Amino acid sequence: MSPSLFNFVDAKDKFAVRLKEIGYETEKKTTLDQALRGVLGDQMGSCDDYLSLIYLSIDAVTEGICSATTPFLLLGDVLDCLPLDQCDRIFSFVEENVSTWKSNSFYSAGKNYLLRMCNDLLRRLSKSQNTVFCGRIQLFLARLFPLSEKSGLNLQSQFNLDNITVFNKNEQESTLGQKHTEEKEDGMEVEEGEMGEDDAPAPCSIPIDYNLYRKFWTLQDYFRNPVQCYDKFSWMTFLKFSDETLAVFKSYKLDDMQASKRKLEELRASSGEHVYFAKFLTSEKLMDLQLSDSNFRRHILLQYLILFQYLKGQVKFKSSSCILNDDQTTWIEETTKLVYQLLREIPPDGDKFAIMVEHILNTEENWNAWKNEGCPSFVKERYSSLIPTRKRQAPEDFLGKGPDRKIFMGKYVSAPNHVTCFVLFREFMPSLDEFFAEAIEQADPANMVEEEYKVVRNPNYGWRALRLLSRRSPHFFQPTNQKFKSLADYLDSMVSKLAKELPDIPSEEIKTGEEDDDDNGDNLLKDSNDSPSIQTKLVTNQQMDDIAAKLGAQWKTLASHLDMNASELREIETDSEDVDMQAKLLLVAWQDREGTQATVESLVTALNAAGFSQIADGLSEA
Repeated sequence: MSPSLFNFVDAKDKFAVRLKEIGYETEKKTTLDQALRGVLGDQMGSCDDYLSLIYLSIDAVTEGICSATTPFLLLGDVLDCLPLDQCDRIFSFVEENVSTWKSNSFYSAGKNYLLRMCNDLLRRLSKSQNTVFCGRIQLFLARLFPLSEKSGLNLQSQFNLDNITVFNKNEQESTLGQKHTEEKEDGMEVEEGEMGEDDAPAPCSIPIDYNLYRKFWTLQDYFRNPVQCYDKFSWMTFLKFSDETLAVFKSYKLDDMQASKRKLEELRASSGEHVYFAKFLTSEKLMDLQLSDSNFRRHILLQYLILFQYLKGQVKFKSSSCILNDDQTTWIEETTKLVYQLLREIPPDGDKFAIMVEHILNTEENWNAWKNEGCPSFVKERYSSLIPTRKRQAPEDFLGKGPDRKIFMGKYVSAPNHVTCFVLFREFMPSLDEFFAEAIEQADPANMVEEEYKVVRNPNYGWRALRLLSRRSPHFFQPTNQKFKSLADYLDSMVSKLAKELPDIPSEEIKTGEEDDDDNGDNLLKDSNDSPSIQTKLVTNQQMDDIAAKLGAQWKTLASHLDMNASELREIETDSEDVDMQAKLLLVAWQDREGTQATVESLVTALNAAGFSQIADGLSEA
């Protein structure tokens, strides 16, 4: 059944004749789907037969007589049945047809099948024995999915906690500190792979004992799980061990003479292939050699920089308790400078390596910000589509006529006026603090500005203030029981609220001049001193952590009252298997969608409606 012995056109015509009596397209496709899978199970034997059948299913999908998922189902069945050596050939076919899988006919229907198929293959392969095959699978997934595909991103900043570095933790079994006087007394022959006298490194000048060995390799546990650095006692241990390790690096510096010249020549002659460490070797006998190796030192120092970047960075799903104090921040900043200094001192090309590392870590900050923003698409709307088209021709005397009466807008004289108005960095709308600065200053009784001279009494100012508040302030849309006699009174109230929120403008003792107490107790002096009400108070990260812990596996009950659809619930279940994290993800998704409307009052209403009255009461009292 090879491609040369099978005529797809003839088979298609015969199939169409046979199914003329069938009136539904879906039934036609189902019939061919079942036929193809039946042939796969009954008459297949070699890889050529499998590939011929898959080619046939692809052509059938293109002609519209077969379901789009059939080629992927056939591929999955074939890879499940074949041994790994034959899977390599089938996967080569999958790699060669990546452009086919990304086409409109196949991508939406088959992306999940391909992802599942690749994950099943990775589970069967050995990371140490089938390294190349595993890398091909990862590269294929990178070519298949777009950069913004969330299934390939570590959105929650989870760590590989299974990557445990094993070393000798029993001091009684340690060989460090013992004198190696008996090593070559008996005339031991140098075996293959061992170093002879000419290759022996220079004697290490650092007194390496078991304490240094234990502290050095204990740091790998902090690099593996940086979250424990936020614990007080764990941080003190990390601080002590790091100071001693970096002191060793600082006191025992490498120079060009200590670096093996033969090793450098081999690296230069290997066409750019550099040495790498797949896994650390923690033998006590290798400690002095490792400290003398420039690549090993760079690995350790780079781990420090990556750890520091996470501890200082803003990660969306980082717990609210993961906060550094001032002493920790100061130590990290000073140690970061020391690490970069040590990187520059490591030969060869230490300065270039340090500059490259700093550039890569700065780029990583952009990726972290992109993930915190919800991974928006990189595809931007074309600028030309933002310019509205004129529906009617303007009068001849509109804004003048002829070049002598043209309206000029700054340095953009050569561009048409309507294009100049849409330049992205021309911001015509002022910020709240700029527009209301004068009003807030006049509202302060210490300035003794009379009511009739305040800017809020100006109707033109009031009209512009309302438009700005509707675009930039959440207070504009929040209901209130307070009644205002005029627009100026309403603006006085808004000015007092804004004075509390804007950090650069003092707001102490700002009053509106009306000292009478109304029935609701909503005078402006009280508003300026009281904390935000439940109607305007936004839900904090700590409150979401507490609610998520209390909801647990019952988070789906609340989801329906937060207007979350089924696709969002499936995405939450896919992102994490922990029920507490799923509840946290639900609240985060609701907060991202609601924005400034994600208030405590809204969440309390949803909790009461879902039957969690105790949680709602606790949130109201907080």
